[in-house]
Amino acid sequence: MSVQIEVVDVIIPEGANIILGHSHFIKTVEDLYEVMVTTNPNLKFGIAFNEASGPCLVRYEGNDEELVKQAIETAKKIGAGHTFVIYIKGGYPINVLNQIKNVQEVCRIYTATANPLQVIVGITSQGRAVLGVVDGYSPKGVEGEEDKKKRHAFLREVTKYKK
Repeated sequence: MSVQIEVVDVIIPEGANIILGHSHFIKTVEDLYEVMVTTNPNLKFGIAFNEASGPCLVRYEGNDEELVKQAIETAKKIGAGHTFVIYIKGGYPINVLNQIKNVQEVCRIYTATANPLQVIVGITSQGRAVLGVVDGYSPKGVEGEEDKKKRHAFLREVTKYKK
């Protein structure tokens, strides 16, 4: 047996974030949809889920046509069974991650990001698997006092209540 390695570059639309995870059941797409609409009614999203048995279809849901299309394309490019992709706009992954983790079918979250993203995929005679992700870039240094102030200000901005 052998394993080939492939790097999949993931497109993240302007102003969007992606959540990439692994699950174990066809009902995942419906349960994730429910999480998204009940957590933030203003959130725009698209979900795609790669079924790993039976007809092995890409299952999808969402409330934004473009984000749904992007989720389907990304799920197809990754091609790993039981992998799900959620694109969101109008909120941040931190707003929904705990609820997603509490979905009974969800086994793991690989990443939640708006950074440039690469997915490392292993390919065997049986299929494809997510081995890991490259989320953003490598560190270029250590933050200084001014960097800390900017970080604190940014966090206050993204976590304040907005009408």
